[in-house]
Formats: sequence, structure tokens, C-alpha cells
Amino acid sequence: MRDEDQLYDVVDALVEIGEGHGVSAAQVAIAWLLTRPGIVSVIVGARTDEQLEDNLGAAELELSDEELGRLEELSRPPLLYPHWHQAKTASDRLSPADLALLGAHL
Repeated sequence: MRDEDQLYDVVDALVEIGEGHGVSAAQVAIAWLLTRPGIVSVIVGARTDEQLEDNLGAAELELSDEELGRLEELSRPPLLYPHWHQAKTASDRLSPADLALLGAHL
């Protein structure tokens, strides 16, 4: 874990968004993960029937663009070298591949 404060900021947002939808933070987390690029499935590790039922409810949960953006922003890791250097000094000549990684940081 790089930043414990960042972790708690994400958890607080998951709880707040969940309260707004009347669902658990776990459902919000799973629904959010299902929208992430490159994520094709989520493994649910429920220990009880109630937990499994709650987790499966995430499949029906639709998060708004604002909620997704908030979670993305809060969870985005800081750029490591050399990526922060590229973003700072070469942002006008980045390739599409570079922009896939750096675009959100520009």
C-alpha cells in the first residue's frame, strides 16, 4: 500500500456512494471494478450466503459518470518516473499509447 490516506479516501467514497444508492460499499466497489478497462471478471470471495447475495447485487448497480469519475480520481496512483517526467516535459508529443497511460494525468 503506497498511501494509506488515499485508501481511506476511496473507502469513504465507496460508503458514501453506496448510501446514496441504498447498497453496500462492497456492491459499489464491485460495480466500479466491472467498469474498469482491462477488467473482464471479478472473483467474489463471499463467506456467507448473505454476503454472496449482496455481492451479486453489484451486477444490477449502475454508477453515474460523476461517481465513476470520483472513484477514478481518488484511486489513481501517482505517476512514477519516467512517466511523470514525460507528462511534464513532452505532453505535446505523446503517442496514443502514451496517452492511454498518461492522459488522465495531463
